[in-house]
Amino acid sequence: MGRGWHAGRVTSPFDDQASVPATDASPDPEDRDELPQYVLPLVVRLERATPPGRTDALETSARAVLTLLADPRVTEADGEWAERVTAWEDARIRKVVRRARGGEWRRAGELPGITVRGREAEVRVFPPIPLDGWPKDLAKLQVSGTDLEEAGEPGAPEQGLPVLWLNPELEMSAGKTMAQTGHAAQLAWWRLDDAQRKEWAESGFALAVRTASPEAWEGLVRSGLPVVQDAGFTEIAPGSCTVIADHPALRGTAGV
Repeated sequence: MGRGWHAGRVTSPFDDQASVPATDASPDPEDRDELPQYVLPLVVRLERATPPGRTDALETSARAVLTLLADPRVTEADGEWAERVTAWEDARIRKVVRRARGGEWRRAGELPGITVRGREAEVRVFPPIPLDGWPKDLAKLQVSGTDLEEAGEPGAPEQGLPVLWLNPELEMSAGKTMAQTGHAAQLAWWRLDDAQRKEWAESGFALAVRTASPEAWEGLVRSGLPVVQDAGFTEIAPGSCTVIADHPALRGTAGV
């Protein structure tokens, strides 16, 4: 992988071989790297004068991934993006976060995709593209420089809200972490049934991103909830557990 790619493998305690939900048609794990490889681009708007807060950017990135996964262009059998998303999920689940401002952001907005807005953050998600097939207006965007400050101390998440818990022992750039929260949201989405997905979508994919305490993290790792295990291409060691997706609907099935 090239320098600055924010990518990771997504897995769970129940599936240590695959990065996608197992089906009769799923490729064998050892075959995944032989398949055409795709990446999901995410672009965060980062104006010099008004950068978003870090937590808001992390939450908006996760919601952007969910918004794309729930879009009819993906879910319908003949959807415009369905084939590309299927090919992406059959191989390694890669996400890349880049930044844009001013004219760069406007040009990115002219490409097919979905813009999701948070309290301050704006993130545009695009349908998967081949690793070597980046549109020029996205390829020239920078990955570095996505470090963000916290707008304020995040409070405790609301009761009953899905929470993406960050590993308290890891330090990652905002761009890297945005990719990881996107992975975690996707893992939760895969575990939910249709009714639970519909309910989450109707809430606007309400969620929170918080850093777990060291004591809570140990319990979360053992909980059976979906966990993102990074491939280690950038910033952190291979196999590092980065985010755990704590959706209330999954707590019973995970044995929590």
